[in-house]
Amino acid sequence: MDYLKKTFLLLFIVSAAGSSYAQGNYEKMGTQAWMKGDYKTAVSQLEKADNADPNNVNVLRMLAYSNFQCGDFESAITAYSRLIVLKPGDYSAYYYRGKARLNIANLPKESLNQMRDNFYTSAIKDFSKAIEINGEEDTQILQNRGIAYKDYAIFKSYKIKKAAEKPPVVALFNNSIADFQKVLTIQPLRKDIISLIDYVKAQITSLK
Repeated sequence: MDYLKKTFLLLFIVSAAGSSYAQGNYEKMGTQAWMKGDYKTAVSQLEKADNADPNNVNVLRMLAYSNFQCGDFESAITAYSRLIVLKPGDYSAYYYRGKARLNIANLPKESLNQMRDNFYTSAIKDFSKAIEINGEEDTQILQNRGIAYKDYAIFKSYKIKKAAEKPPVVALFNNSIADFQKVLTIQPLRKDIISLIDYVKAQITSLK
């Protein structure tokens, strides 16, 4: 009986060591592919590493970003949501989840029409949380939230059927302008941001 117990224990140790080695190998290969920008291969390897160790923050972060770069925004959202549970102070996870949600909201698919409103509002919340954590000096996050407000306002403007529905849309456009102006305060020579402000103002005028 003791011999059987010892044999089983030895097999368990060897198996665990092999599993640990395989897990580390998947992570290593996934990291190498990620660093080369081969995100499709990175996803393949990092998914295996993630299955072996779901709480590995580094694997999860690379997997989420690789999914994002591959255009698999739903998988990116899932991975970033898991990362946020493990690392709630990681502002980049909120930022990229927001970008993934905004990308889905802007997809021209009729099947998304019922969910599009939620994707826009969720994206804005994610950008706002990233700003809350990282500060308003990050012009990239500010710019993306401004774009999210703009895109959401345009989406809502198509549904306006009576005058009472205009003020909330104008408020979204104004939020967009406010974010773009904050970017200009930090980077006053941004012609692209100036053009976006002019575009949004034109959209407001067209509603009146």
